[in-house]
Amino acid sequence: MNALEAMGLGWAVLAGGFSAVALGRLSRRRRPVESTRVPVVLLRPVDAPTARELENLSRPIDYAGPLAHVVLSPSRPMLPEDVRWLRSDPVTPNRKVGHLLHGLETLPRDGRVVLVVDADVAVTGALVEGLAAPIAAGAALSTAVPTPVGERGLADRAVAGLLRRTHHSFRALHVMSAGAKSVCGKALGLSALAVDELRELADHIGEDLELSKRLHAKGLDVALCEVPALVPLAPGTWSAALARFTRWMQVLMSHRPGLYPTVPLFFTPTWPLLLFSLLVGSRWLALGVATLLAIRTLLSWRLTVLSTPLPLGEGRGEGIGLTPVSPSVRHVALDWLLGEALLLAAFLSSLVRPLRVTWRGRTYALHSGGRMSPVWTELSGGQG
Repeated sequence: MNALEAMGLGWAVLAGGFSAVALGRLSRRRRPVESTRVPVVLLRPVDAPTARELENLSRPIDYAGPLAHVVLSPSRPMLPEDVRWLRSDPVTPNRKVGHLLHGLETLPRDGRVVLVVDADVAVTGALVEGLAAPIAAGAALSTAVPTPVGERGLADRAVAGLLRRTHHSFRALHVMSAGAKSVCGKALGLSALAVDELRELADHIGEDLELSKRLHAKGLDVALCEVPALVPLAPGTWSAALARFTRWMQVLMSHRPGLYPTVPLFFTPTWPLLLFSLLVGSRWLALGVATLLAIRTLLSWRLTVLSTPLPLGEGRGEGIGLTPVSPSVRHVALDWLLGEALLLAAFLSSLVRPLRVTWRGRTYALHSGGRMSPVWTELSGGQG
């Protein structure tokens, strides 16, 4: 075995071991979802909602406790009578945080648990309960796993495969995080301490990552909600998906540069190793790659089981674009391979792009620690 073959085999063993540890941790028995009926204020920040987002915002939420559902946006969207609108047009670099700070300063909370859920999430009573219960029990922050549903074309399957069936699933990231837990800001429960920290993050693009980091530094707990945050997918294109995850990679490079190199090493090694194995023709390397494929398929199957929203039951998750039918092994394997290809392409794209992103219709330069500043363009005479 020459040096190149040894390096390839070592990479396969390292990535396979990483996957095996994640599989072992995800195989532990999940704690039951705690029931709660605590009063909740649900904040939904949005600038210009799409038709799908308006449908999500209008969806009835069958939460058993008192619930105040508030949409924060610059103009009033078409909403049901039981959903309140609060005008919000922040000037902060991070408009989502600006919306939230305005809502938190304006709305009476009266001891209510604060939940923040993006408009592209189809909120159910089970999700509200799953996010609110840990906060009521003393957790500093709760987070739900974003779970795309209703995928159709290859681009949609790549996005769903990446977030549901690869190591980039936030459920896998959560169990493998060393130090501050990985957090996705699509669906959060905020304690009073988390709200205080949020006030300092209006200039961060990765406010969810920074919030988790700051709470961890204070020895505070971040709880994973066992109910997924279901995101019905509109038909998308590969270029749009690539742009989205390239932005994620750029944010990671800015916010946690030490973790950035782990993307090709641990999260997207399969395609490079498959190609390298075919070129080299080493029996040992082929065996190592085959083992990696088997472990990752088992991991993806476990993530698929955990992300299927069957526990909502009794109609609490129906009608949102997911048929609760167990997929085949072939289907799972294809989707995680598509997802890993998407993430690898996004990583490579981020290598050749400047540290600036277009986010929520505006262009920002990224700085150390995930901070951002608006980029002014000559063509528009203002923010890009």
